[in-house]
Formats: sequence, structure tokens, C-alpha cells
Amino acid sequence: MRNLAISVALALLLFAFGTACSHSSSDDTIAKDIQTKAAADPETKDSEVSVAAKEGKVTLSGKVKTPAAQQKLEKIAREEPGANGVDDQTAVESPAAEPTPMAAAPAPVEKPKPQPVVIPAGTILTVRMVDSLSSKSSQAGQSFSATLAQPVSVAGKTALPAGCKVTGTVVTAKAKGKIKGEGQLDLKLASISAGAQTYDIKTLVLSSTEKGKGKRTAATTGGGAAGGALIGGLAGGGKGAAIGGLAGAGVGLVGGALTGNKQIEIPAESALSFTLSAPLTLPPPSQ
Repeated sequence: MRNLAISVALALLLFAFGTACSHSSSDDTIAKDIQTKAAADPETKDSEVSVAAKEGKVTLSGKVKTPAAQQKLEKIAREEPGANGVDDQTAVESPAAEPTPMAAAPAPVEKPKPQPVVIPAGTILTVRMVDSLSSKSSQAGQSFSATLAQPVSVAGKTALPAGCKVTGTVVTAKAKGKIKGEGQLDLKLASISAGAQTYDIKTLVLSSTEKGKGKRTAATTGGGAAGGALIGGLAGGGKGAAIGGLAGAGVGLVGGALTGNKQIEIPAESALSFTLSAPLTLPPPSQ
């Protein structure tokens, strides 16, 4: 009897061991099959899931991309042969928060570009002579120097300050003969300097003639009014310091009576007015 009891006990032990080995082998197969099917399915292949089985009960853990993938994975596990239960411990990944777009920086406000300064045609340029001129001694084509006697403004702002250097040209110089023939002296301005820049300018010709017995006329060519008169000599006197009335839109020229002879004389320091015949464009004022 004792031997029989021992034999039965050994048999039960071997059966239990074999059964345990059989269950272990079956659980591994179930887990591997589910893992393989999940990796092959388009809906679950991107899920990071671990599969374990114990005595036929399947445990799923890890993360899945979507709720649909979670449901599909659980279905695969339940349909696996030998599986008798599923414990789904998977979690659905939270979608990554999209970065908050940064507010676009406001476009920089462009400052208005400074505009060139245009001194229109018809503007009077009053200059004070540096050189003296004479219908007797001056030559056509000769240059002379002067300075701007009065500032020139555009839109209420000074465009050319007084004191700017000015150059001009003798257009015609003809001495009066002793018996007949008139004396003539025609002038025009050629350039003006402002700061470090020199600009070409165009003016109407300022013309003065001297006829017999000291009869004088002065005019600008191109439609300017005749009868212009002396507008300068130094106020304190000096050679030829006489002042005549202005006429013809502010045009003036020193006449020959300044020296008492019958030639046209323009002493240094005389003030003459010229009219721009074309606009003068200056660069924008510095900011």
C-alpha cells in the first residue's frame, strides 16, 4: 500500500509539472501571436505595446496612438486562440500640443523720404558783386564773382542762405564810342555754391545800354521789363554809391552815371537782381 501511495503521488506531481509547462508554453505562444498580429496591422503597428499571457489571460500594457488603435488591439487579443480573457491597461497618447504661433511683429513704419527742394523759375536772386565790371574793360565770356545778398526761401524754409558764392558770365561788353554807338553790358549767372556743392543755374540775361548824353536803359531779355535801375552800392557810400528805384519785377542794374562817364560801370559791392529762367533742384535737407 505504501508503494502504491508513493507511485500515485509521483504521478500527480509529474502531471502537475507537465500541465504547468504546457500552460507556460501556450501563454508564450499567445503573447507572441498577439504581438506579431499587432505589429502587422496598419492600425496598431505604430503602438508601443507589451503583451503578456498567464494561464490564457492576456494583459496589454503600453501606449497606443488613437482610441481606434486601442480597440483594435484589444480585439486582436480577444480573438487569439487560447486566450480566455483580456486585461487592457494601454493608454492613448495625448496629442502633442501645437506650438502657439508667435504674433507677427508689426511692420516697421517707414519715415517719409525727404524730397528734393525745387526753387522755381521766376525766382529772383539778388547778388552783391565781388568784382567790378565795365562796358569798356570787360570782355564777353569773362567770369565774375558775387555773393547771394538775400536768402532764398521755398515753402517758408530757407533753401539758399545769404552769403552763398555765385559766379556769372559777361554775355556782351561793348564800349560806347566818343561820337556815336551805344555802350552795352549784358550779364547772366552761371552757378551757385551751397555748402560743399556747386549747382549750375540759368538766369535771364540782365542787359544795360548807354546811349548819347548819358541816357541809360536796363532790362532783362526774354520779356523782362525795361527801366530797371540801380539797386545797390554800399549804403554807406563808396564808389558810385547811388540808389535808384526798382522797376520791372525787381530787376536792377547799375548804370553808367555812377562814375559820371558814358561807359557802363558796375563797381564791386553793387547789388544786382537776376531772374531764374529754369528751376534749380537742390538735394533734400539733411535730417
